Amino acid sequence: MTDAEWAAVRPLLPVPGWLRGRGGQPEAYCHRAILDAIRYLVDNGIKWRAMPADFPPWDRVYAFFRRWRDHGLIKEFHDRLRGQVRERLGRDTEPTAGVIDSQSVKADAVVGSDSRGFDGGKLINGRKRHVVVDTLGLLLAVMVTAADTGDRAAAQVLLRQVADAHHLLALVWADGGYTGSLVEYCLATFALVLAIVKRSDDQKGFVVLPKRWIAERFFAHLMRTRRLARDYERRTTSAEAMTYWSMILLMTRRLARPRPPQA
Repeated sequence: MTDAEWAAVRPLLPVPGWLRGRGGQPEAYCHRAILDAIRYLVDNGIKWRAMPADFPPWDRVYAFFRRWRDHGLIKEFHDRLRGQVRERLGRDTEPTAGVIDSQSVKADAVVGSDSRGFDGGKLINGRKRHVVVDTLGLLLAVMVTAADTGDRAAAQVLLRQVADAHHLLALVWADGGYTGSLVEYCLATFALVLAIVKRSDDQKGFVVLPKRWIAERFFAHLMRTRRLARDYERRTTSAEAMTYWSMILLMTRRLARPRPPQA
C-alpha cells in the first residue's frame, strides 16, 4: 500500500481485543506488513509458501487471513471501505438498488468433489461465484458454491443475506436465469423487487444490456487479480474471503486518489 492508501485504511481496521482491554497477546507484526502480504498474494496469485522474504513468514500471514475469515473481520473491514467509497462519490452509505449475477470458474486440483461441479451451460468444471453488487459495482455479498448449483436456488440464500444486512435495498436487477417463482418469492419474503433484464430475441452478437453490465464489469475486476482467475481454495469460505480481498484492493486505490476539485 502507498502511504495515502494506508492513511485511508488505518482508521477502518478492526481493533484487536488486546487494545480494547479484552486480553490476548499483541500482534508480532505490523498490520500494514500483514495486509501488504495478503494483497500481494491475491494480486499476483502466488502460493502461501511462496511468500517473498520481504513480508512476514507465510504461516503468520495465513494465520491472520484465517482469523479474519473465520470471525467475519474481513467482511466488516470490506463493508467499512465500501461505505467510505460510496460517501466519497456522493452516495448514501447504504444502497437501495443492486444487481445479482453469477460466474463459473475452473477449479484447481485441490478443490474437493464435495464443493465442485460441472456447469453444463458454460462447460466448466469447478465452482460458481454468486454475487450481489450495488449500482457502483461494489460488492454487497458473495457466495461460492459448486458450479452445478442453480442460480435461482443460490439466489434465495444470497438475497436473504443481503436483505438482512441492507434494509434499504428495494430493487435488484437480474438476467433471465432468475425468472420464475423467484420473483414472487423475493417480493413476498424480502419485500424486494427482482427486475429481470432480458436480451431481445432479434439482437445478435455482443450487446450491452442495462444494469447487467455492472455485474459483468465487477467480474472483470475480479479476473485482474490472478488468485481469482481460477479457484485455488480448498474451502468455499476462503474463496469468498479472496473475493473480498480483491475488492479491498480496488477500493483502497480509489480512496487514495486525489479528490476532484469542487466546481
